[in-house]
Amino acid sequence: MLARNPGRTFAFLLAAIAALALWLSGTAQTQPAGAPKKNDQDGPQKRAEALGVKFEKLPPAYLNWCNRSGKMLYTCGFSSKTKGTLGKDLTTKQGYAAAKECAIDILRAVHDRHGTLDGLRVVKVLGCVRATPDFTEHPQVINGCSDMLHEIFGARTDGHHARSALGFSSLPFGAAVEVEAIFEIKD
Repeated sequence: MLARNPGRTFAFLLAAIAALALWLSGTAQTQPAGAPKKNDQDGPQKRAEALGVKFEKLPPAYLNWCNRSGKMLYTCGFSSKTKGTLGKDLTTKQGYAAAKECAIDILRAVHDRHGTLDGLRVVKVLGCVRATPDFTEHPQVINGCSDMLHEIFGARTDGHHARSALGFSSLPFGAAVEVEAIFEIKD
């Protein structure tokens, strides 16, 4: 069928050559629009530090901030410093910033337990949003955490995680958002 239409054959060959060139160049996994270009020598630890994440030691607590089991790291739920209810006191944009606050605490806990962010893969994120019954933008709020993890670990590589974003009528101490995460220690 292609031989009967030389123009179509030529277009097919050009597309095949372009796909082969892309595959051979090793760039088949492209960064999403707006994602920072990663230097192969800069790992997640350096990228987090470049974003201003400070890795001060977390104070001792009643429970573990981050618990290790085998090759898995499980964080506790970290509540945002931002207080209020989405859909009443807070906008989705403010909730996004609150989820980012939680991400920073998660990174600090994982760093405390593992000693670095390098060599880790984000497996799962659970985000809890304090919201009014008619609020429906829970995923957009928890994107504040997910976007930060994507920026640090890679949106299509080690930061590409599963996630749940749920609504609650209340959260501890009036927090707007609470987030926990699971990481895998890579070989």
